[in-house]
Amino acid sequence: MPPYDLVCLSHLRWDFVFQRPQHLLTRAARERRVFFVEEPMLTDGAPALQVTQRGDNLWTVVPRIPDDLSPAAVQAAQGQLLGRLFVEHQIRRYVLWYYTPMALGFTRHLRPIASIYDCMDELAAFDFAPPEMHAYEAELFRRVDLVFTGGQSLYEAKRAQHARVYALPSSVDVAHFARARHAMPEPADQAHIGRPRLGFFGVIDERMDLELLAAVAAARPDWQIIMVGPVAKIAPNALPRHANIHYLGAKTYEQLPAYIAGWDVALLPFARNESTRFISPTKTPEYLAAGRPVVSTRIRDVVRPYGELGLVRIADTSAAFIAAIDTALADDPAERQRLTDDLLSHMSWDRTWQRMATLIDERVGRGSLHVMTPPADAHAIAALSTD
Repeated sequence: MPPYDLVCLSHLRWDFVFQRPQHLLTRAARERRVFFVEEPMLTDGAPALQVTQRGDNLWTVVPRIPDDLSPAAVQAAQGQLLGRLFVEHQIRRYVLWYYTPMALGFTRHLRPIASIYDCMDELAAFDFAPPEMHAYEAELFRRVDLVFTGGQSLYEAKRAQHARVYALPSSVDVAHFARARHAMPEPADQAHIGRPRLGFFGVIDERMDLELLAAVAAARPDWQIIMVGPVAKIAPNALPRHANIHYLGAKTYEQLPAYIAGWDVALLPFARNESTRFISPTKTPEYLAAGRPVVSTRIRDVVRPYGELGLVRIADTSAAFIAAIDTALADDPAERQRLTDDLLSHMSWDRTWQRMATLIDERVGRGSLHVMTPPADAHAIAALSTD
């Protein structure tokens, strides 16, 4: 099969949190060129592309768009900048990989050899989602060749909308997080915090049950709650402030095992609302690989399979959540670890990516050779600058 490039259209920043897109696309880049196109940054000056090479076959692409343009003009500028990227990097035979349906607004004219929608969240349910998100996603389902879902609940919600929907839940790099099962040097900003320690890592946003966190902190002031990760879409003054809640900010993926190695229990304190209805937290198997007992609210993709297998304690009320933490602190790790390791032996990002790659290659093999349609306004593209 002739080689092809992969062009990803994402609503996430590559450097925000290392999660599903980064795990999958770094593996894709072992086999082909990958261009990760982020949402635009609104800035002063003329439209421009910020292209950064992250590896032998991996580039991140940030469109920089004037902040005084209308929404329609922003989409037009994105399309023109994407056209320039294709010309300058000679992207001719390619697969489009969507994380956001909103990217349709500037990619409808392209002619990929295949298109994929990796549906990792129900984006329309998130705070500040564009009102046209539902319509764009419906159109995307009509256009793409394959749909992958980041969890079983999303699969059940989407499977009737496309003929080829595959549940490919987020996985885990077991070896990376298993380092936390052994003593590691304490990060400086955690070393002074007392014990027992209850920890969370991830984005702290509207999916977090802040009332639950506050209730746990108030009821058990001897417990230290450690929150690792960036805060998004929440005003700082809305976060619960107790002496035993510690917000340590964003950390790199490489740093996470050293933090979790110092925790006694790992938490999934998610609210139960529309924004969490279909989530499948990647951190669940990561916590387990790190050897930590886990307590979670009743998130469907945590209950199935982790709760049903007895690997994660599920609690809905603050009283039940506190009781579950008490039990977890007294946990005998030997039996839990045996069951955990049996489950994790069947999980890896390498396996997930290989399954995806096989499905993509099957679709590409059925198609004909297409090349990019040159943008209609070549003069507009020639006028764009690049930095």
